[in-house]
Amino acid sequence: MQSERKKWLTVAAFAVVYLVWGSTYLAIRFGLQSMPPLLMAGSRFLVAGTILCGWALARGARLPSRAQWLRATVAGILMLVLGNGCVTWAEQYVPSGIAALLVASEPFWLVLTAWGFFGGRRPGIRTSVGLMIGLMGVGLLVTPEGGDTNGAMLAGSLAILLAAFAWAVGSLYLRRAALPESPALSTGMQMLSGGAILAGLGLLRGEAAGFQLSSVTVTSGLAWLYLIGFGSILAFTAYSWLITETTPARLSTYAYVNPVVAVLLGSVVAHEPIAPLGWAAMVVIVASVALVTTGEQEEDVPELVPVTLGEQT
Repeated sequence: MQSERKKWLTVAAFAVVYLVWGSTYLAIRFGLQSMPPLLMAGSRFLVAGTILCGWALARGARLPSRAQWLRATVAGILMLVLGNGCVTWAEQYVPSGIAALLVASEPFWLVLTAWGFFGGRRPGIRTSVGLMIGLMGVGLLVTPEGGDTNGAMLAGSLAILLAAFAWAVGSLYLRRAALPESPALSTGMQMLSGGAILAGLGLLRGEAAGFQLSSVTVTSGLAWLYLIGFGSILAFTAYSWLITETTPARLSTYAYVNPVVAVLLGSVVAHEPIAPLGWAAMVVIVASVALVTTGEQEEDVPELVPVTLGEQT
């Protein structure tokens, strides 16, 4: 009975991670219709972090130490300020589906960073082929024919690639950082620190100058609430649980499911235009991520497989 229950919980958790994180890219786009990017991202994580920390402490989690707060802040900077912040800013110029495909380059950066800086094993042939194919896919995506690229979109695309790289570094850092045992408290601390920095950067950029709460549309407000409740709390909780209940290789499959969900939602719901080369790039990138993750699994190098706090968004 316990095994059957765990099986269905695992299926449900994967469904949440696949579908919710795939949909957050479109939710970010809707939020940006009437909300400034960094203030939207910062406030989202501040609210979600407060809820998660409060819930964890109410359930008996120990108060974190100063050293744990410092480590959580480092992770928050890498994964939320640079990771999510760059993606949110970039989606002002980059369609949500294209953004998700660029974020899918994270496993490439993860493998290379782990090998170059964290003592990971050199990538094998299958993984190396996947890396090269993935870079070709990214190249297709940022060409004018692939995504109708202009200067702003190119800058946004580069920002998203930076976000994917920062997320990979943060993922490797988290595997070694001594944080509270409670996943909710650990995640909440990262959200509070990252959210505070994002909000501060938004204020420094002058995002609050022309912003009024009364100008927030119903669509943007609902998108913001969705990002808090589903993207930050529900999906992060499901992902944190899966980290302890499944293999890293299986968990990493979100990296090539999320982009497909995001592209389809962006095309169907938001009518985002994607050129034929853009669709070709999607196939190439998804196939390359599959090669990288399965290659790492076969080579028995679990530390190189993505273990992140998720969305990138």
